[in-house]
Amino acid sequence: MYHSEQIIDPQLFDNEAFTQALSQTKQPISLFREALLKGRDTLYARFEATKSANEVVHQRAWLIDQILRQAWTLFHFQTPLALVAVGGYGRGELHPSSDIDILILSQDDLKEQTQEELQKFVTFLWDINLEVGSSVRSVPECVEIAEKDITVITNLIESRLLIGESKLFEELQTLTSSDKLWRDRIFFEAKMNEQRQRHLKFNDTAYNLEPNIKEGPSGLRDLQTIAWVTKRHFGTGVLYDLVKYKFLTEEEYKTLLECQSFLWKIRYILHKITNRHEDRLLFDYQREVAKILGFKEDDEHMDVENFMQHYYRTAREITVLNEMLLQHFQEEILHDGPTEIKPLNSRFQICNEFIEVVHDKVFERYPFALLEIFLLWQYHPEIKGIRASTGRLIRRYNKLIDQAFLRDIRARSLFIEIIRQPIGVTHAFRAMNRYGILSAYIPSFGKIVGQMQYDLFHVYTVDQHTLFIIRNLRRFAIEKHSHELPKCSEIMQNLHKPELLYLAGLFHDIAKGRRGDHSELGAKDAFDFCLAHGLSGTDSRFVSWLVQNHLVMSTTAQRKDIADPDVINAFAQQVEDIRHLNYLYLLTVADIRATSPKLWNYWKASLLYNLYSRTKQALLNGLQSPIDKRVKIHDLQNHALELLIPEDRIKAKELWNAIDDDYFLRATAANVAHETQAMLHKPSDSPLVLIRHSKEGGVTEFLIYTEDKESLFVDTTYCLELQHVNIVDAYIITTANRFTLVNYTILEEDNSPIANNERAENIRKALEIAVQETQPIKPINRLWARFLKYFPVPTRVIFNIDNKNNQTIMEIITTDRPGVLSRIAQALVNGDAKVKNAKIATFGNRVEDTFVITDKNNQAIRSPEQLDYLQEQLSQLLDNTAR
Repeated sequence: MYHSEQIIDPQLFDNEAFTQALSQTKQPISLFREALLKGRDTLYARFEATKSANEVVHQRAWLIDQILRQAWTLFHFQTPLALVAVGGYGRGELHPSSDIDILILSQDDLKEQTQEELQKFVTFLWDINLEVGSSVRSVPECVEIAEKDITVITNLIESRLLIGESKLFEELQTLTSSDKLWRDRIFFEAKMNEQRQRHLKFNDTAYNLEPNIKEGPSGLRDLQTIAWVTKRHFGTGVLYDLVKYKFLTEEEYKTLLECQSFLWKIRYILHKITNRHEDRLLFDYQREVAKILGFKEDDEHMDVENFMQHYYRTAREITVLNEMLLQHFQEEILHDGPTEIKPLNSRFQICNEFIEVVHDKVFERYPFALLEIFLLWQYHPEIKGIRASTGRLIRRYNKLIDQAFLRDIRARSLFIEIIRQPIGVTHAFRAMNRYGILSAYIPSFGKIVGQMQYDLFHVYTVDQHTLFIIRNLRRFAIEKHSHELPKCSEIMQNLHKPELLYLAGLFHDIAKGRRGDHSELGAKDAFDFCLAHGLSGTDSRFVSWLVQNHLVMSTTAQRKDIADPDVINAFAQQVEDIRHLNYLYLLTVADIRATSPKLWNYWKASLLYNLYSRTKQALLNGLQSPIDKRVKIHDLQNHALELLIPEDRIKAKELWNAIDDDYFLRATAANVAHETQAMLHKPSDSPLVLIRHSKEGGVTEFLIYTEDKESLFVDTTYCLELQHVNIVDAYIITTANRFTLVNYTILEEDNSPIANNERAENIRKALEIAVQETQPIKPINRLWARFLKYFPVPTRVIFNIDNKNNQTIMEIITTDRPGVLSRIAQALVNGDAKVKNAKIATFGNRVEDTFVITDKNNQAIRSPEQLDYLQEQLSQLLDNTAR
């Protein structure tokens, strides 16, 4: 606990020398500024020498104490006042840019002359570069506001008299004590609700890739919550007293301090390197913080990944300690009735709605009970959680999970029963992860706990991503969530062995960070685990297959043309039967949705479901009877003819003969009929631009039909990028009658559907103008998203010749940024290449686009010179983009 009077540090601030200098100067502002700068530099040097913030945060508070006291003496107040430190400053904890909050306390309302003098005092503090948050209140006003506002009473709990009338401060403390305001029960419930609401702002997880180390879950605020409740209930600001009250063991107290110390180091560095109050551990700073703290690269992970893994494991410790301590307080403060005991078996009982061991030797005598407790929790959903004392025993005895434990048939049976339960699977696995049971039971899982995936595609650590997948799969199985993804819920609720899907989710990324293909390595781990746990060879191979192929459906949907029956037939051959397809589809959807809250959208949902439904139909037809492309097109054209007026039918057939198959594979009969009619009757001197709305996919399509024009792809992509939309799919068909048909599928820039019909019409008109009037292409230099510069993707261009269709396949991998597609289009024009088809795919910060291109004569580009020139143009236009 901080005690200002116990610190004497003339090197940091010499009170006697400063008082003397102050009496001799006519420029006190300069003197104060110099003292603050000297103190800052002294503290920075001390931190650099020790890499510990434990002392310097208190020393900075002491420095500010001296500065404020000295400044106070320069002013003469006619009314008795008290200068009080509140909030974090009141605790005596100041990082380089922490808020310095002060309260100026009076007995009654202030006279005008005193108010003016106080204004001069506060102005003086700002003049000396001391940015304070100040409030001036009378004692009655403080009491009135504190009575209504939990944040105010919390600040006052930590208040500390700096200088002035001690009687005022003592009166305030008396009037705001727990026997007068915010009694224990009310205060505790308010702080718990406050913590819950705060956690929700961060997706209720501490494992975001850019965590807020103060306000986020398992951050410093959670530790402060413990301190606030401790002080309010026990009347002590000394956390060590929690050991005395048996809320913590000595070892747990040591762990708590170590966690706080690590977070303090990070926060101190963040404030120092940003020179501002920055509590977010952004990508911008992670590498530098890792370097300052001495983290090194190893064979499998970068230095920043090792640093962040240490951070996330610290967060897990805080989560467990916070949960355990607050449960102790809950029992101490909220439970005022008799203890209610409900026996469960010879090892466990329910005590006041929490499960606990019947004695503290249970895990020592029956190690398998370390798993049994989670199964019992599933059996009894009325249980609110694991009692704190039992949770402590789980952490102590999880070391008993050794090779003998892993071979114990009872343990293996319990684990499989946990995963087979109809309810509570998500809660069980989350709790098992928090208490270290999952890491001990599956050692390979332990390696991914807190493991950061240093990219913009995954926003959670590997273990949290895995647990989110299991949560998503479980939601498919629960009736009340069926409205979220009805098709997935319908499939899930008809699975015979959903536990196989949960096992696949548990193992799908378990080999992340290891050398080699993580899908193959994880498949082997999954197969061995399943066999060891009594699953049949067939089921074990099935889970292994799901793990090995967990990326295949996503890759097929996003990188291949799923309108092509050949693609569907090939995918159907790969999945073999509808059972494999059902499980793989559910795993893929759950995986994408668990990767990032922003990654899942209507377009991805539509792509995956279309691939699923078309593949299912192919499997129902039989792999020996693959879908025939010509038959499908013939049937669609016949249906479209029926929808046309008789006098248009002959001309329609002539028009269709000039159009490539791709158009018909991607359209419905209604689309073809409507668009054919528009093409046949469009004015000869103007282009045709039509809108297709897709209710199922949430996307909007724009179909352009116009005379062939070399710059058409450049002009139209540039136009759409100026409209701030995201092109998610595109194809271009040059017809035999010298017309070009272009289709763009778009979403808003944030991947939401196009806002309304008016917005869609404005985009249509802009495209109409762009087709007719070639505009000079100016670089789109909108600012990149802040974090893109930390994850650059070097441009790679790969060419392959498709001899069967006499065309060239060009794959481009590069960094996503505004204007990327129009730059690609410009490079293709410069290189005399025509675009026939485009498959747009973005994964976080990484663009992986595929283009089907030909030369001007509609032949595959084979010339090494032309391909080299194309590659040169693409690299120049993409890698030289201004940031």
